[in-house]
Amino acid sequence: MSFKLAVAGKGGCGKTSLAALVIRYLKIHGKTPILAVDADANANLGESLGLKVGQTIGTVLDLFQHEKISIPQGMTKEAYLEYKLNETIVESNGLDLVTMGRGQGPECYCYPNVILKKFIDGLSASYQSVVMDNEAGMEHLSRKTTEDMDALLLVSNHSIKGIRAVARIKELVDELKLNFKQQLVVINMVPGKLDALVANELEKLHIKADALIPEDEELYRFDLEQKNLLNMPDSSAAVQAVSDLMKKIR
Repeated sequence: MSFKLAVAGKGGCGKTSLAALVIRYLKIHGKTPILAVDADANANLGESLGLKVGQTIGTVLDLFQHEKISIPQGMTKEAYLEYKLNETIVESNGLDLVTMGRGQGPECYCYPNVILKKFIDGLSASYQSVVMDNEAGMEHLSRKTTEDMDALLLVSNHSIKGIRAVARIKELVDELKLNFKQQLVVINMVPGKLDALVANELEKLHIKADALIPEDEELYRFDLEQKNLLNMPDSSAAVQAVSDLMKKIR
């Protein structure tokens, strides 16, 4: 049975970098093969993992829906779609990547999300670990793209707005009765220690921070120079904090 982890939070909170460092941890600790899922329409997980994305779920669906497709004789439409979706998998040593990409028309990602969930559910059995980097906000939860996971990382940056977004996501998870064995709150990009205002907001909303990921100049440089985050050194403060976080996941 696969270990499944999802990352959620508001835009700009560093979800993708965190997801990449989680994948780094799993790879180093032999939890392979790993399936990385970029479920964000603004896809950039591949860049953080040093993988070049070709086709995405969205582009395959657009072609399938809007172009004249010659389906091979004897093959159903559904079987041919599955075949084409398998072509979106970017393979590497111990790590594969699937990217949602854009949806059908302006601001529409509903159908790709439905297809993505079904596709990932089918793929998961072939992988020891699955890590899903979700789009910003809460829509993916409403569509139940992210459910039946071992762990949900609720990520905030070092801000009041980020903490409040985490609170809203937690409320939605409870409302929809989504199945996560663990929910862990992660405060990302912390400058030294928590500001008193951020700490007060956490207390006010009855939220416990399970992990603090410090601001890390090395991570910033890797990201700025578009380097593979899997090659981050063990000495990195962010890498060490993610390692401590992963040890809390049962």
